[in-house]
Amino acid sequence: MKLESIKTIGVAGAGAMGAGIAQVFAQAGFEVVLFDVNEQQLEKAKTEITKNLDQAVSKEKISKNDRDEALKKISFSSDLNSLKADLVIEAIVEKLEAKQDLFKKLAAFNSAETIFATNTSSIPITRIAKDIPNLKRVVGMHFFNPAHLMKLVEVITGAETSDQVAETLKDLSLKLGKTPVMCKDSPGFIVNRVARHYYVESLKMLEENVAPKESIDALMESAGFKMGPFKLMDFVGNDINFAVTSSLFESFHHDAKFRPSRVQQQKVDAGHLGRKTGKGFYNYN
Repeated sequence: MKLESIKTIGVAGAGAMGAGIAQVFAQAGFEVVLFDVNEQQLEKAKTEITKNLDQAVSKEKISKNDRDEALKKISFSSDLNSLKADLVIEAIVEKLEAKQDLFKKLAAFNSAETIFATNTSSIPITRIAKDIPNLKRVVGMHFFNPAHLMKLVEVITGAETSDQVAETLKDLSLKLGKTPVMCKDSPGFIVNRVARHYYVESLKMLEENVAPKESIDALMESAGFKMGPFKLMDFVGNDINFAVTSSLFESFHHDAKFRPSRVQQQKVDAGHLGRKTGKGFYNYN
C-alpha cells in the first residue's frame, strides 16, 4: 500500500500514547478511530486530546478552526470491529501475546492490504508478526511520549516486512511533520536500547546508596538532559518503564546490563506508577 491509499487510521489503546497518536493523525487530516475496551479510558483520552488542542490554540500554534476540525476527525469506540482501516497502529500493553492476539483478530475482518503497525518500545517486530496473515505488512511505527509534541518516529522492519510498507510509513511520518529514522529489527531498536542505561544505571546507584534520586536527577539535568531519570520514569509511568526493561532483559537472554531494578519493581507492586497515580519516585498530590 502506498501513501496516497491511506485514508483511514485505526488506533488500538487509548492510553497516553494511543491518544497522542490519534491526535497527530487527526491534525494531519486523517479519519481516525481510537479504540479501547475501557469506556472510561476513552473518555479520559477525549479529555486529554481536547486539552492538548486547547493548549495549542492558546499558544497560537493552531487556530480554533484547526482544533475543531481535528476533533471532528476522531471517533471513539469500544467495539473492536470499528478498527477497520487502511492502517491500524496498536499502542496496547507491552506484552507479546496481547499484541499478536490483537492483530490476529484484526486480520479476520480487515483487508489483506491493511498495514498493521506496532508502537512497541522493545518487542522485536519479527516475533509480533509471527503467525499473522500476510506478515509482510507488519511493521514497527514507534512514536515517543508525548506523541503530539515529540518529532522522532522509529520505523522498524521485521524479517519479513516489505520494503514498500516501510517506505510508506516513512513518507507518512514526514506527512505528519515527524522525523522518521529507519532501523532493522532488534530488541529496543535504537532509542530504547541506547537510553535504557539512563534508567538502569541511575536505579543501580539508588539501590547501592551512591546518591539520592534528587541528586542524580539534578546532575543529569545540569549535564543537559531535559528531565532527570527518576522524573522521566515518573512521567512515562513506572509500570511501562519496568515492562520495557524486563522485555529487553528477556530479549538479550538475561544480560546483566539490562537487569530490571528491584526498587522500580517495588514501586510498580505498590501502585506508585508516577504522575498518573499521583505518586512514584516523587509525590504529585
